[in-house]
Amino acid sequence: MSKDILATYDELVSAVQEARYRYYVLSDPVLSDQEFDALFRQLEQLEKENPSLLRPDSPTQQVGPPPGGAFLPYRHLTPMQSLDNVFDRGELGDFFVRVAQKVGDRQVVYVCEPKIDGVAVNLIYRNSVLEKAVTRGDGTTGEEVTLQARTVVDIPKRLNPEADADLLEIRGEIYFPLAEFRQMNEERIAGGEAAFMNPRNAASGALRQKDPRMTAKRPLRFLAHSLGGVYSIDAGANIVPSGKTMFSRHSDFLEWADKEGFSVPKPTKKVTGLDEAWGAVEHFTAERHRFPYEIDGVVLKADELSLHGQLGSTARAPRWAIAYKIPALEKETKLLQIEVNVGRTGKVTPYAVLEPVVVAGVTISRATLHNEDQIHLKDIREGDLVIIRRAGDVIPEVVKAIADHRPEGLPVWNMSEKCPFCQEPLVKPSDEVNYYCENIDCPNRVVESLIHFCSKGAMDIDTLGEKTTVVLHDMGILNNIADIFKLSEHVGTLEELDGWGAKKIENLLQAIETSKQKPLDRLLVALNIRHVGSVVAKELTLHFPTLDAIRSATVESLCVIPGVGEKIADSLTAWFANQNNASLLEELVKLGLRTDVGADPGSAEGGKPLAGKTFVITGAFFGMTRDGIKEKLESMGAKTAGSVSKNTTALLVGADPGSKLEKALALGVEIIREDALDALLSAK
Repeated sequence: MSKDILATYDELVSAVQEARYRYYVLSDPVLSDQEFDALFRQLEQLEKENPSLLRPDSPTQQVGPPPGGAFLPYRHLTPMQSLDNVFDRGELGDFFVRVAQKVGDRQVVYVCEPKIDGVAVNLIYRNSVLEKAVTRGDGTTGEEVTLQARTVVDIPKRLNPEADADLLEIRGEIYFPLAEFRQMNEERIAGGEAAFMNPRNAASGALRQKDPRMTAKRPLRFLAHSLGGVYSIDAGANIVPSGKTMFSRHSDFLEWADKEGFSVPKPTKKVTGLDEAWGAVEHFTAERHRFPYEIDGVVLKADELSLHGQLGSTARAPRWAIAYKIPALEKETKLLQIEVNVGRTGKVTPYAVLEPVVVAGVTISRATLHNEDQIHLKDIREGDLVIIRRAGDVIPEVVKAIADHRPEGLPVWNMSEKCPFCQEPLVKPSDEVNYYCENIDCPNRVVESLIHFCSKGAMDIDTLGEKTTVVLHDMGILNNIADIFKLSEHVGTLEELDGWGAKKIENLLQAIETSKQKPLDRLLVALNIRHVGSVVAKELTLHFPTLDAIRSATVESLCVIPGVGEKIADSLTAWFANQNNASLLEELVKLGLRTDVGADPGSAEGGKPLAGKTFVITGAFFGMTRDGIKEKLESMGAKTAGSVSKNTTALLVGADPGSKLEKALALGVEIIREDALDALLSAK
């Protein structure tokens, strides 16, 4: 064997071990998931081609790194293995072939379930009482995190005594719910703190806090996915395998765990054969962003537990299960340049110009950097190799620079003193992390405000798209929001635009006319008032149902509204006090825009099944987005609010609800669970 192969092997082993240590122990990865998977598979392939290389301490023979030493070690009663991964249908088919070779013609039923991306933990119950919680570690020995795990609200502290075992192991993942993770990062960014890279790292960091009171401050959750072992304690106080069979199928265990109060993977699908399995994989992959937690794959497990013993395991993974890895949400690429955009409220947002890279099926060439503070906190520089992340409909962001690969001499990036679009000085308020262009005539700010005004969440003039808006602004026809409602005076110009015929112009003018009857909260969102989004606008109109009432409201009267603090109240009163804004509103009123609360045109306010009712939504709903539920409710005449109050008709509760549920219970507000949602939305 050549020295080059030996050197390559040693380098790969060292690189994988270092990456694992940084990922599992330090919660500070240096590689994206895709890069790590590629490195690991390269090591596996080299060992396959050169079997004499394989050694016991190879990462391919281990589940993870040894415990880091921050907590007491604990040796697992039954090893906590990892799962082998497959990346396409062909590799999944190979798994089915291997199983068939072991079991013959016997039909195997598999349970397909979403693979949560969290921190693997083993819970040990002695006589039905939680005794220990232990991380996976290297699969043989983990670290005891019992005090930290006790702060996780959905880890039962006691099981029903029917659990017929002296000692019982329940295995699963501690995770950070996505909604709370995004909210926490938004708050950290607004407060000038570095955002966490991803939910898995945030969960790991919280669980590894030495002081469990710090762990308790994070909304961690636990999802049980496997039975570890069932044990008896003999006369000599020795822990021995029980020999009792609590369940005959994995699906029976999940049903039992659900009744015991554990969260379990939902939904699951039972399949037989490759075609059904691949159909389940495609389904879960398409629905990955519907879950309240992050999933990075789909797991197939033989349902009959008797098959687990028959199929056995390798040194690190069972042969009765496999994990299909969904395309990664994180990728590495090069940051070519940092540029800035000036938005509709004047906020200046830096963004990264990237070497294009495909992330979760979408080519990404731009990603947000949030603000100058985040760039400095993460030490991101032009020319860096960076990790970018794209999750669902969230704007792609740069989450980390890989400083180890940084070329020498890359300078620190700082915000320009002047707006790149109008050359006016940029201003950074003392209580904010963002810079602003205060020039309301800044050309980019005007264009962004026009685009936002016509957007779906605002006045919904979808016929007037971004491209046309830019063209008409450059031609001097659209200089402010009021000009949108004067486009009927420019039919001749519209006819000269490429692709604009009589029918399209007619549709545009009709959409503009229809938008005049949008209710007040939509107008407030459309006006580009700093810090006023759809939730705040709804709350405002619940308390002040006319534009005049909002205009005359004081800071004090605004601050009593849920979700409206002093910063938002100051922003509102300052916006309405501005003479240019006052003149704009007067012109909009003259042009016929409505200035009160009401249903969309074409409906009688009392003629819809949910008219007069107010709903608040919390948690995640499988198969529907919260925005989709909100739109459906409002189409049925209901109002939706961002916070629970005594005026709330009902709280709609999905998976992993937040503090809104506690408040609703305290106020006696009706709770509508996900299983009753269809009945509500189909009301006549």
